[in-house]
Amino acid sequence: MISTPDQQAVDTAITSRRSIRAFLPQEVAREDIEAILQVAARAPSGTNTQPWKVYVLTGERREHLSSRILAAYADPDQNKQHTEEYAYYPREWKSPYIDRRRKVGWDLYSLLGLTRENKVGMAAQHGRNYTFFGAPVGLIFTIDRIMEQGSWLDYGMFLQNIMVAARGRGLDTCPQAAFTQFHRIIADELELPESETVVCGMSLGYADRGKVENSLVTEREPVSNFVKFME
Repeated sequence: MISTPDQQAVDTAITSRRSIRAFLPQEVAREDIEAILQVAARAPSGTNTQPWKVYVLTGERREHLSSRILAAYADPDQNKQHTEEYAYYPREWKSPYIDRRRKVGWDLYSLLGLTRENKVGMAAQHGRNYTFFGAPVGLIFTIDRIMEQGSWLDYGMFLQNIMVAARGRGLDTCPQAAFTQFHRIIADELELPESETVVCGMSLGYADRGKVENSLVTEREPVSNFVKFME
């Protein structure tokens, strides 16, 4: 089958998406942010419930949230008081999921020259999540607490749309579940109503291609490993 320009553009936007962990300080125009979110809002949702809510942080608001979370993250007594509101990862790991998790972690740390013994370095790298990896735009996503599992599935499609639409405009992202540990700080800083749950955060901006961590390309299983054609 001969591919069309539209197909190539869509495929490129999807396959060029990476979790970028170092951004340039270059600002992102508000019009671009609004356009990305408007396009992303075409994501399907059960009976058109559209369960997503987005907080866009730039400038001092982004920096203030980052500084509050970093202070809690760096303080052992405070850190242990902050726990996730929902389980993102399985409570018990098994192969092949644990193997993939470990591989991507050590692939990243190896690029950064971090060894297993360098716990301080690894903690510092994880802490960079809370600076949105230097991106000029930080996004915090919430959902109404009354929504059930199906709406969370819908939310994933909305998040993917954001990342693909960003790539189509030459921008990059990093979706970040790390923010969920500090949902109480986020709720206070953003004055969230009690009815909203923090889903995740996301960095948005222009990738710094000169940073070695952005050379990481994670592996994907071939179709034959996860698909069964039944005729």
